[in-house]
Parts: sequence; C-alpha cells; structure tokens
Amino acid sequence: MITDTTKQLKQTIDDILRRDTAAIDWAAKPAQDKWSKKQIIGHLIDSAQVNLQRFVRCTYEENFKLTYEQVEWVDAAHYQDANVNELLGLWNLLNLQIIRVLENYPTYRLQAQCDNSKTEPSLHTVEWLAADYVAHMQHHLKQFN
Repeated sequence: MITDTTKQLKQTIDDILRRDTAAIDWAAKPAQDKWSKKQIIGHLIDSAQVNLQRFVRCTYEENFKLTYEQVEWVDAAHYQDANVNELLGLWNLLNLQIIRVLENYPTYRLQAQCDNSKTEPSLHTVEWLAADYVAHMQHHLKQFN
C-alpha cells in the first residue's frame, strides 16, 4: 500500500508542476473568507511539514500527538505575500523528502500510530496517514481546475 501511495504522491506533484503556472491567477481569492491558490499551496506546505514530522517520528516513537491550526498557520506565514515560484519550490522539496522517507520506511513500523486529532484521541497508522496526506493534497489541488 505504501508503494501505491508514494506513486500517487509523485504523480500529483508532477501534475501540478507540469501546469503553466504563469496562466494561474495565484493571488485571487474566490471570497474574502476563502484562500487564494497561493494560500492553498501554503496550506499544503504546512501540511507537508507536519506530516513529514509524523512520518519521521513514527519510525521510532508511537502514540504521540501532532496537530496544527491550519488557518492560523496560513495567516502567520503570509503566503499571500510570497513569491509563488518560491512556494512551489518549497512544496516540491518537502514532498520529495516525504517520498524519500516513505520509500525507505521500515516495514515493521508501517503500523506505528500517532494522534492527529485536536480533540478526542484518534490514532492512525503511518500507512493511513500517508494515504490521507495524498488524498488531502488532491482534494485541495482540485480547486486549481
């Protein structure tokens, strides 16, 4: 399963990076309370950072809690003011590192768990977290169509 997940992750990254990024209106917000495409990429950067930590920590630790406040992080990082090529570069590099970690993941640790909930404990395996990470990314990138 983890091999399929890393293949999906690679394909998803390639699909975005092959697009004509100059043709995308990165700064426009569909509504005042909605994110621009720059902010969506920023949110995906935040997600990549948190999930990379989860994947790495799960190689030697179990049942820890790691969450983040997505709206606050996007606001604090000022993604709306950032250069989109820098954002895409950072997003790509973080995901390449995630792929490297997952492709070399110790098989005996794929069922290690961590808690990604903000309220009631909700433990998930590395395999589940990786698949959820890719599905979350694909969900947000559909907004680019």
